[in-house]
Amino acid sequence: MKITKIEDYDKIKFLDLLLLADEDLKMIEKYLHHGEMFALYDDGLKSVCVVTRESDDVCELKNIATYEKWHGKGYGSKLINHISSYYKGKYATMIVGTGDVPWILEFYQKNGFRISHRIKDFFTENYDHPMFDTGVQLVDMVYLSKRL
Repeated sequence: MKITKIEDYDKIKFLDLLLLADEDLKMIEKYLHHGEMFALYDDGLKSVCVVTRESDDVCELKNIATYEKWHGKGYGSKLINHISSYYKGKYATMIVGTGDVPWILEFYQKNGFRISHRIKDFFTENYDHPMFDTGVQLVDMVYLSKRL
């Protein structure tokens, strides 16, 4: 297994995977080029993530995606462990915003995040169509945070 930081000129090559976690290209474009991207390879590409600087002591995990056939194999957790170590000492806290879906919240909590706050109606106000995950309509954005 290898985790690589992706240079700016190569980020667009990973768009298909990023769209699995955020299906709106306009939203991805808002953070892709000013964020740092990492890719996890294990006999081929398995996962990617993008992290942005939000303040002097806070970074945000904006997108993390693993190809569906590789879900449950620990790749997302390995990527979170890697970026947590990478950003430790650079930031005090990492945050992530996600839909209010039990399996996603459990994944982040398993990886050291704790629920922080929510933004009411984020998905209904910021996307031009209803968003769903495993049959659940996404309405509020749930933020979780992790001390680095």
